[in-house]
Amino acid sequence: MRLLSFTAKGTARYGIVSDWGVIDLFARLGATYPTLRDLLTAGAVGEAEKFLETANPDYSLKDIRFLRPIPQPEKIICVGVNYVNRNEEYRDNSDLPKYPSIFMRVPGSLVAHGEPIMRPPESPQLDYEGEIAVVIGAAGRRIPEESASRYIAGLTCMNEGTIRDWCRHGKFNVTQGKTFERTGSIGPWLVTADEFSSFDGLRITTRVNGEIRQNDTTANLLFRIPYLIHYISTFTALKSGDIISTGTPPGAGVRFNPPKYLKPDDVVEVEVGGIGTLSNPVIDEPAEV
Repeated sequence: MRLLSFTAKGTARYGIVSDWGVIDLFARLGATYPTLRDLLTAGAVGEAEKFLETANPDYSLKDIRFLRPIPQPEKIICVGVNYVNRNEEYRDNSDLPKYPSIFMRVPGSLVAHGEPIMRPPESPQLDYEGEIAVVIGAAGRRIPEESASRYIAGLTCMNEGTIRDWCRHGKFNVTQGKTFERTGSIGPWLVTADEFSSFDGLRITTRVNGEIRQNDTTANLLFRIPYLIHYISTFTALKSGDIISTGTPPGAGVRFNPPKYLKPDDVVEVEVGGIGTLSNPVIDEPAEV
C-alpha cells in the first residue's frame, strides 16, 4: 500500500495512492489520527487499508501537492559509505568499515516530490545521492536484528543532496554539507513493509536529465537494513515516523572527472523498484528580500 502526505483545497492531508487516484484518509480518519505519523504511532495502518478496497478516490495525482511522506519526523538518520563499491570510490586503500558511518539531517533540508531543490549561493557543488529510506513504524530501543523488520512502516526514495565543499569544513563531520535548506528530497510516498518479500536486491537508479548516474541494488549494502535498525536503536530510541536513509551507491557527481555537479534546470530522478520515482528540478536559491 502506498501512503502519502499532501495538500488539497488548502489543507494538509494524508491518504492512500490507488491505481485510480488518491483516497483521502484525513477526511475519514483525521479526527482520530490527524497525520500519517499519528496513524503509524497508533499502529493503525490496518484501519486505513480497508479503504483501499471500499473507497473511491477523492483526488487525482495532478490535483494535489505532495508533501514529504512524514512532514515532521523527529529524526532523520543517514548512513554514509554503505555500498561495497562506494568505499572503493574513496581510493584511500582503507578496509571495509566495521561499523556504519552515521550523521543527521534536519527536515528543512529535504523537499517533497516535484518541488525544486535549491543550489545555495555559498557553493556551486550541489550533488545528488539516490538512496532508499526506511520509515519507522513501531517505536523501539535496542531492537534485535532478527526482529527489526517488525519496526518498519515502509520504504521511500530519497535524494540525499549534498554541498560537497561544505562537507570538508569540519575535520570529522559532514553536517554542514548535509543540512543546507532544501538541497535534498524525499518521497513521493512510502510503500508499506508488507509489500516487500525481502529488503535485499531492491534496485536503485538515479538519473540526471535522463542520464543514468547510479544503478545498484541493496544486495551490495555493507550494512543491511535490519542491522542498521539494530545498531542505531542501540544508542537512540527510534520513534514512529523516524527516517533512516541507507546510503548511496557509486556514481555521485563528485566522483566523475571532472565532477558533474547539479545546476539550474537539471532534473534529478531517484527510482527504486517496488516504490516508484522521486523527481525534482534544480533551481538556484532565490535571493532573500
